Amino acid sequence: MRGRLVWMLALAALAAAGFAAVAVAGVAPTVVRAGNLVMKIEGGLTPTALPKRELAPVTLHVNGELGTADGSQPPALKEIVLDSDKNAIIDARGLPTCRLSQLQATDTAHAEKACGNAIVGKGKATVRVAFPEQAPFDAVGPLTIFNGGVRGGVTTMYFHIYVDVPTPTAVVTTLRATPEHKGRYGLHSIAKIPVIAGGAGSVTNFELTIHRLFAYRGQRQSFLEARCSDEHFAAIATFKFRDGTDLTGAFTRPCQAKG
Repeated sequence: MRGRLVWMLALAALAAAGFAAVAVAGVAPTVVRAGNLVMKIEGGLTPTALPKRELAPVTLHVNGELGTADGSQPPALKEIVLDSDKNAIIDARGLPTCRLSQLQATDTAHAEKACGNAIVGKGKATVRVAFPEQAPFDAVGPLTIFNGGVRGGVTTMYFHIYVDVPTPTAVVTTLRATPEHKGRYGLHSIAKIPVIAGGAGSVTNFELTIHRLFAYRGQRQSFLEARCSDEHFAAIATFKFRDGTDLTGAFTRPCQAKG
């Protein structure tokens, strides 16, 4: 079964870790502010030249940075809600799946050994930890994205990050994407972010790439596919923080129609 893709679904990794990736040439980063919070997002789909009507395989690159105007510790994320463009889709039919129980309380090597055939993306994340009466420190760890399968029209993905906060810890965020018919948007996704370091950890940076080609019923298949019907992709994301702050931004990225 197919679910519409949020090009920003990479941001869901934010839920678990952090960011920083490949910018689209000639496109300025999107900057969103809410009070003292500042978020910068770069990236998009490649190739940018795509068929106008037919779907074609694409790769998603996303990088981002979360900080504050005054340099203080940003609050911890609680939830990310995404509505994404109807012209890009996730197609996980026939792709091997991974169970949440195979990823919890395990390092990256063991997670990838258990679910290697379900990997759909990789990257890295940074978490800043600020314990009381202690200088903040950054923890950087690998990010691996696994296909959790499709059930009842809902596509599940798991974002596994392994960081020292301060002891080695696996942080696993579950993203569930449900098809919707909402004008420009075709997928509604929600990522619940677990508490990191007892609430002292906050996502500050991330980078990730999502791309997976595989065979299904003798046909070549791509986990992500898109078309360029009107020369841009759009998404709306709301980031909900544990201190009650909400940050909402609209994001667009260009594409070039061919054929």
